Amino acid sequence: MEQRVEKYLTLLEQRAELIGLDSIRMTTEAGSGHPTSCLSCAQIISVLFFHTMQYDPLDPHAEQNDRLILSKGHAAPVLYAVWRQRGILSEKEILAFRTYDSVLEGHPTPRWPYHEAATGSLGQGLAIGLGISLAHKQHKRGSYTYVVLGDSESAEGSVWEAASLASHYKLNNLIAVLDMNRLGQTGATAFHHDVDTFKKRFEAFGWNVLAVDGHDVKQLVEAFDACKAELVRPSIVIAKTFKGHGFAAVEDKENMHGKPFKKELCNDLKIEDRVKALEHLVMSKQVPSFSTVQHLVETEVDTESEEYKKAVNSEKESVRKAAGLALVALGKKNDTIVALDAEVKNSTFFSFFFDQFPERSTQCFIAEQAMVSIASGFALQKQIPFAATFGAFFTRAADQIRMAGVGKIALRLVGTHVGVSIGQDGPSQMALEDIAQFRAIPDSIVLYPSDAHATFSCMSLMAGYHKGISYLRATREATPHLYKNRESFKIGGSHILVDNENASCLIITAGLTVHEALKANLFLKEKGIAVSIIDAYSVKPLDAETIRMMAQKSNKKIIVVEDHYKEGGLGEAVMAETSDLRLTVKHLCIKTFARSGSPEELMQKMGIDAEAIVKTVEELN
Repeated sequence: MEQRVEKYLTLLEQRAELIGLDSIRMTTEAGSGHPTSCLSCAQIISVLFFHTMQYDPLDPHAEQNDRLILSKGHAAPVLYAVWRQRGILSEKEILAFRTYDSVLEGHPTPRWPYHEAATGSLGQGLAIGLGISLAHKQHKRGSYTYVVLGDSESAEGSVWEAASLASHYKLNNLIAVLDMNRLGQTGATAFHHDVDTFKKRFEAFGWNVLAVDGHDVKQLVEAFDACKAELVRPSIVIAKTFKGHGFAAVEDKENMHGKPFKKELCNDLKIEDRVKALEHLVMSKQVPSFSTVQHLVETEVDTESEEYKKAVNSEKESVRKAAGLALVALGKKNDTIVALDAEVKNSTFFSFFFDQFPERSTQCFIAEQAMVSIASGFALQKQIPFAATFGAFFTRAADQIRMAGVGKIALRLVGTHVGVSIGQDGPSQMALEDIAQFRAIPDSIVLYPSDAHATFSCMSLMAGYHKGISYLRATREATPHLYKNRESFKIGGSHILVDNENASCLIITAGLTVHEALKANLFLKEKGIAVSIIDAYSVKPLDAETIRMMAQKSNKKIIVVEDHYKEGGLGEAVMAETSDLRLTVKHLCIKTFARSGSPEELMQKMGIDAEAIVKTVEELN
């Protein structure tokens, strides 16, 4: 028996050695990469993939699979090396690492579908794994999620947001491993090899903590087995390791981060001979076959639903409240829809969903970075996550949102309390750069509805959008109903609210300022001045065709009105789409920091109310 165990452990060590050697070969061939960071975790990866994790290598997206998030994404070659041993990748394919036509990128992205998530921007993997673990719990799956962290990235506050939430939710199906290799990019990390400090910190957060020699496969096997026996706590294995392990020329040496071995060194170390000696011992041949699933969502609004009737059967309703009601209506029709909150659900009205579907709701407290990454984890488990907070606070999670974009993750984010129109709370609470933030992300959509019906429609469109991130900009103030005749809405659409053949100019707006433009139109009528008005509710993609057509028939003069900063908002989007038409353009927007005051006063002072619109139209005539 002991001899069989010894052979088994030897095989795991041989697999680890080949993982390390292939990582060296990939980075040397590419002329870039992080071989020393790969060598520090080769034994960890070997034990996880070839002993601990339960998964179908032919179907990496199977629901019952355990999952692995490589949070220290610069060590991506170790994953490619694993899948070569599994027979999924060829030697030729791994040696094309980091080339333009290869799907094997320098840091994990979904172009290589065996990755769970795009990582590499450090500090995000633990929260993504947390989201996956929560999804497993909600669906009562017996699967585990494993996250490989670096000690350098553990300086990020987002790691500790995730650590706190994982303990709060008693996620015993979340197992992390800290590759504590002592060295960062420019020198030693804050705690060097002080394992006890990390042990005490994670214990203080309520984790089950084990410490091991990260290059001893036997200790790793025993530690991961023990973690799976934990019933009520997340677990972390703190693995003391060395960068460049096994190669004296680079092991535990500073200034070796991100530096591939030179070919001369590889020749001296006989890397190719060592690879050939190991290949016949560990390689297996298999053919991949898998498919991804997208949940189809009905995008037509159910106008007979209880929630819709609540939203439209009053004189006015706020977009934020309509968004909360719309989410409940969507949740009743599709049980893959889940909601996340950052401890403001009574203001975003996601409380409606939390009350109706507590089992599908996750409170992230005031941890927006974690919330976005947790939502990403849910999306990776084929759920449809909606996450909400004040629009201004999504700026805290800008990197998490950016990386979700890189990962082509279909997040649905609702930002409330947008613009100076929120009033007395003042500038710290005002989202005035949010359109720019979300427009900048490839494949994102930005929707800015102006009333309750439009909000229900836009929420449905978001639920059915799977190509990337979608953002709904939700006004705080109650607004009159514009769309009682129930016009249809679409991504990339707009509505012409006023169409005058003899229009002196075209007013383009969205959200709250739509109502200001309509008020202005009444005043202008009295003065005998005709204008046309477009509700550009789809800020991205913009309905450029309609805007261009209407601008040309409106005296080639346009006024864009928005409760947003000049940079990156609706105005710049319009100007980019019409720059060749030689239009006269006036842009009414927020040009300075606001202050506390009533919504009406602030909109007047900032020059985006009906009075300012009337004055601008008159100046153009």
